[in-house]
Amino acid sequence: MSTTINVSNDVTRIFDKTETLTGAYSVEHADSGKTFFLNAAAGAAISMPALKAGANYKFVVAAAFATSDWVVTPSDAGKLEGSLVVAGDAVTVAAGNSFTFELGAENVGDFVQNVASGNLLSSASCDFTPSSSVTLTERIIEPQELQVNLELCKSNYLSTWQAMEMGFSAYHEFPASFADFLIAHVAEKVAEEIEKNIWQGDTTGSAPTNHFDGFAKLIEAASNVNDVDSTSVTAANVVDELGKIVDALPSATYSKSDLKIYVSSNIARAYQRALGGFASIGTASNTVVGPSYQDQSFVGRKPMNFDGVDLVMCPGLADNTAVASPASNLMFGTGLLSDQNEVRIIDMAEYDGSQNIRVIMRMTAGVQFGIAEDIVLYNPA
Repeated sequence: MSTTINVSNDVTRIFDKTETLTGAYSVEHADSGKTFFLNAAAGAAISMPALKAGANYKFVVAAAFATSDWVVTPSDAGKLEGSLVVAGDAVTVAAGNSFTFELGAENVGDFVQNVASGNLLSSASCDFTPSSSVTLTERIIEPQELQVNLELCKSNYLSTWQAMEMGFSAYHEFPASFADFLIAHVAEKVAEEIEKNIWQGDTTGSAPTNHFDGFAKLIEAASNVNDVDSTSVTAANVVDELGKIVDALPSATYSKSDLKIYVSSNIARAYQRALGGFASIGTASNTVVGPSYQDQSFVGRKPMNFDGVDLVMCPGLADNTAVASPASNLMFGTGLLSDQNEVRIIDMAEYDGSQNIRVIMRMTAGVQFGIAEDIVLYNPA
């Protein structure tokens, strides 16, 4: 009889598998998921096993080199694909045979992560034979706690806000009509600030856009986003600029049904004017007014779509900025959605005898995106 004892060590389990290399090493499939720290003055050769879908390894420079390079060579020649960020620039790797951490160019912390992928389709058989795997990464939304604390004095509105409703006694009832106005006004202002934070938020910036990091900052920080440098958009060039955005979309992304181009107010205005026929076309010596949409010039709002993709005007986007992405790829996180629309008004007369009114809102908010490759960011270089 045998007894199996299962031991759980939660502290150890949260750490990745690691190994420090000080010389030549032959990586095995059993090492998949492991991080190797290259820690020797003299570099060495590292050989990789045959390709196997889903196998992944990470190599990190742990100490400065003194005499030679570290060279990592897969067993299958010409199979390295992807991109590297070198000195801040993305470098495309196509049919590569090896990657080298060069003496004199290394920095402690430099790393390369290698993931083997496979084809999804294979010839049919009676048996189950895995032909590939799916590698998942995660992005985390961290909603920030926000609040509104506002205090007003009723007496300030005695002569200017519906004196008949307010009454003339020493203790005035707060007028319901003004309470309704106040609720709508505060909720509208909060919505405007949240809209700006959704797109322009930067926690290292200044109010009112420093409550949480917005899409523009998060997307710009991703290395594999499709970037398009923007310019000052006018009715004369808006069609060309929107064309650059659509042209930068991957084919697979362009075919998605929920694809949108989120544009700033000035881009939307320029596009409406261009569709109205007020964009100049032709050469410098033969400039004429462009044709209008269905012969509508001043009358009627023109359809907000371009090359079959819906355009969405976002007042929170900075001028000359746009983001193209499937709508399902952009997420807004909050605790309770109703928190965004709830305003509490407290008449302080019942508590301290004053004529003050306090307006209170509490909420959480944050944003995050999913797949960087599905996004085109149009913004200044």
